[in-house]
Amino acid sequence: MFSPWILSLQLILFPLFWRGIYTTETNPPLALTKVFKSAVLKGDSLVEKVEILKPIDLELACTWTGNPNKLPNITGYWRKDGSEITNSRLTVQLENEQYNLKRVFRITGDTLGNYSCIFSDTDEAKIDFNVAAPEMDEKKDKPIVAYVGDSVAMACKTKLPPNTWLWYRANGTEQELINATTDPLRYKISVDVNTTKLTVMNLTAEDSGVYVCSAIYNIKASVSRVEVRVITFMEPLKPFIAIVAEVIILVLLILLYERWSSQRSSHSPTENGVHAEPTHKLTREGNNGMDENTTTRQRKI
Repeated sequence: MFSPWILSLQLILFPLFWRGIYTTETNPPLALTKVFKSAVLKGDSLVEKVEILKPIDLELACTWTGNPNKLPNITGYWRKDGSEITNSRLTVQLENEQYNLKRVFRITGDTLGNYSCIFSDTDEAKIDFNVAAPEMDEKKDKPIVAYVGDSVAMACKTKLPPNTWLWYRANGTEQELINATTDPLRYKISVDVNTTKLTVMNLTAEDSGVYVCSAIYNIKASVSRVEVRVITFMEPLKPFIAIVAEVIILVLLILLYERWSSQRSSHSPTENGVHAEPTHKLTREGNNGMDENTTTRQRKI
């Protein structure tokens, strides 16, 4: 049997133990690095690019000096991707011949986008902050053309070096990761800080398609696409062959037309043909008649 003091101790400790089981500690939000970005607007609109490498608290500050009315106060507010941010409207006072508006935004991979500060007077004036992961320096709009059996090299470059580089082969809506280690005879990948290069060797017609290079940052991946067309050596000759074929067909048509014309002219009546002999006979008969009449007349005399 338990002694009374042990039982009392259990009764005291049991609520504490039970409370410890069902109590969960909530971790405070992680403190992020705070970054300040400002812009001065002298006209009606301005666009600023802000490249982000990792999640941060971004403080955006807008200054408008181009208001000709110089009202003592105007309305200022913020937009995100064209939509007004709730509870962002406030009255902006005129200070030192300018209006100032600022706000702090927590930027993560899901909150990247276009942030706009709006100064509303008789007309709107705004500053757009395009907040995004670092973009690729060069984007090829035209495809790279290579021949079967040859090699092709594709390169991607960013201003700010990423954590790592990855290459993919686009297959419809899916992407297939290219691993040069498992297939060194087909692929070669080189990386130099903020530049990467993919070389595809021993090309076949199946290698035609879209290749994607991805620069991985803590905030988000930045991608670029390169289209590759693999052709045979006969493909560039197809236009020339088509032109030669058209010339040959044209020459044959001309020859057939000339032959048909010559045959038609040989069978048509001419002065040296069917009607030539009757005309000749008629001439001689006419001459004979004239000769006889002439002879008769001469005899009568």
